[in-house]
Amino acid sequence: MKNSLKYIALAIIGSLVSCKDEAQKPKVIYDAANKARVVNKTDSTQIEVADLPIQMEGTDYLIHPVGDLRVFEKGTKARYGSSSVNDVSFTISNLGEYEITGYLQNLKFQKTDSDSIRSLTDKPALILTATYLKTVADRTKNQIMVYTLADSDTNKDGKIDSGDIKTLYLSNISGENFTKVSEDFQELVDWNLIDSKGRLYFRTIEDTNQNGQFDKNDVLHYSYIDLAAKKWEVKSYKPI
Repeated sequence: MKNSLKYIALAIIGSLVSCKDEAQKPKVIYDAANKARVVNKTDSTQIEVADLPIQMEGTDYLIHPVGDLRVFEKGTKARYGSSSVNDVSFTISNLGEYEITGYLQNLKFQKTDSDSIRSLTDKPALILTATYLKTVADRTKNQIMVYTLADSDTNKDGKIDSGDIKTLYLSNISGENFTKVSEDFQELVDWNLIDSKGRLYFRTIEDTNQNGQFDKNDVLHYSYIDLAAKKWEVKSYKPI
């Protein structure tokens, strides 16, 4: 009994140490070229699925969230397509007020009077949020989407996931003009819409000491974009 308790204690300690190591895993690993690794989708155990389409109020486009559904096997029989299929959730996204959230591989856009569907991006990515700026559209007729996502394998673990740097993108409601507005290798902290000025403000943090972590010793950058402008131009400002 004592030995059993000892092994259990050691297992718990090992688990805690493992969790601590995982928590301290760097978000950026630098090399001589200072480039993120390109990731190709090769995991054959994943099945691509789409949620039912979403239409943001006042728009002429359907949005199809697309993500990977991992197949879990029970013995030698996969749950997918078996009698236990009801144990698997096929929902890959959630819808809030004008915002889609999840761990999505892509979004696909379809005009309501067309059968044609186009992808937001043709590159690997992990889309965390997609927000429709409804108040901007009501005031200026500019229908804009804002995305937070990971677009490269910055920690070089062979995959793009929540352990990589989060970035900020914009697009039109059609999914066209998909544009990165935050700098490479800068982690998005947050963003905020100031309706009265028609501006999207956001903060990023730069790993200036290149230790792979974002902490109090690094530098915050403050930026905004005039959403009414014909071209989205990032401008910096200094509130402190």
